[in-house]
Amino acid sequence: MTSALISRSSHESDRSTEIAHLFVAYRSHLLKLAVALGAEADAEDIVAEAFFQLYKNWDDLRSREAAAAYLRSVVRNLARMRLRRLVIARRYAEPRLCEPVVRSAEQQALLNNDQRAVVKALRNLPRRQFEALILKHWMNLKESEIADAMGISVGAVKSHTSRGMTRLSEMLESRVA
Repeated sequence: MTSALISRSSHESDRSTEIAHLFVAYRSHLLKLAVALGAEADAEDIVAEAFFQLYKNWDDLRSREAAAAYLRSVVRNLARMRLRRLVIARRYAEPRLCEPVVRSAEQQALLNNDQRAVVKALRNLPRRQFEALILKHWMNLKESEIADAMGISVGAVKSHTSRGMTRLSEMLESRVA
């Protein structure tokens, strides 16, 4: 019985060490992803929850290499659920409680007109196109990594990326015209 406890303790220690290494390697990338997907205020909580889910489901992973894709997928899903909750909350909130977001002077200074136009156009894309473009261009992921994170095929990633870029170009060109 003592060897089983030692073995379990060793397994827990190995898992904790591996997750600590992953945390150091991927935390900032996952925070950027959460922010890019619209979870600015909750990015830290979402990333923490993703690492908790990884810890809890460590034994179910195919391999250690699958951990990064798993974390991206959890962050994407948690950010999506957060946005759904906000939409529902705003739908039923009193109108006076739904005040516009006020940006700091610092944030306003950082965003020029072109950047604001791109962000606005991105947010008007269908969700899958938006996510594919963010994962590709903001996170610099390969198509196979995007497919894993979104739970779709590489072909679907290519399609969403291509259609998203076409639509984004159309929206930005109509702004200039």
